[in-house]
Amino acid sequence: MSAAGEKVRIDGVGKIFGRGAEEFLAVERIDLSIAANAFVSIVGTSGCGKSTLLNMVGGLAEPSFGEIRIDGRPVTGPGRDRGFVFQSYSLFEWMTVAGNIRFALEKSRLPAREKAELVAHFVQAVGLSGFENAYPRQLSGGMRQRVAIARALVYKPSLLLMDEPFGALDAQTRGMMQELLLKVWEEHKVTVLFVTHDVEEAIFLADRVVVLASRPGNVKRDLPVPLPRPRSYELVTSPEFSALKREILGDIREETLKVMALGDVG
Repeated sequence: MSAAGEKVRIDGVGKIFGRGAEEFLAVERIDLSIAANAFVSIVGTSGCGKSTLLNMVGGLAEPSFGEIRIDGRPVTGPGRDRGFVFQSYSLFEWMTVAGNIRFALEKSRLPAREKAELVAHFVQAVGLSGFENAYPRQLSGGMRQRVAIARALVYKPSLLLMDEPFGALDAQTRGMMQELLLKVWEEHKVTVLFVTHDVEEAIFLADRVVVLASRPGNVKRDLPVPLPRPRSYELVTSPEFSALKREILGDIREETLKVMALGDVG
C-alpha cells in the first residue's frame, strides 16, 4: 500500500548498463517519494541518469535493483496510468492534429462521441483550436509539442513523464510552453516528473527540484520551491527565485567539476 497522498515511491533504485569489463553503474540507490499532483523537476549534469530514472518510472527500463511503486503497485512495465512527452515530438506525419490526439484513445472502449469530446477539449486546452485538421508539417515546433502534450493527457493518465520536452524550442516559444504547461497542469492536476537541463525552467515549473549527482546518479539535493502559484514570468527576476537558482547551479557546477576531474566529459 502507498502512504496517504503518495503517488510514486522509489526505493533504493539503481541501474547497471553493459556486461563484464564494459559494465557501469549509471544510477545508484535513489530514494524518492512524490506526492499525488506534485510537479517535480529533475536536473543534473549530462549523463547523471535523469532520463534513465524517468524511463524506469515509466516502465520503459527495468531497475537492476530496488523497486518503484505507483499508487502502491510495483512498476513492471509501461501502463495507461502514465503519459510520456519527449523532446522529439513523435507525431504521425500523415495524421491531422485531431487524428494524432485521437490515436491515444484507439484502445479505449469509450463511445465515439466521448472520444470526440475529449479530443476537442484537449485541442482547446493546449491552444490549438482552429488547427484540428492541420498536419504536423504545417505546424511550428511549439505547436507540435502542444499536440504531443494533448495526446499524452487525452486518456487521462495520473502521472505525466516529460523528458526535455521544450529543449528544441527557441527561448520565447519555450517560455510560452512553460506557462501553457502550468495552466494545463493546474486544470487537470496530474503528477508531473519533468527532466530538464535548464535550471530556470526547473524552478519556474516545479514544487520541488531534485538535483542528481554525477555518475553514478543519486540524489544530491531535494529542494522545495516555496514560490507562490499561479506563476508568471515576472517571478524569475525575484530575489527568492535568484537564490534558488544560485543554489542549484552551485550543486551542478560542483558535480560538473568532479566529472571534469575524472576526464569523463564529452
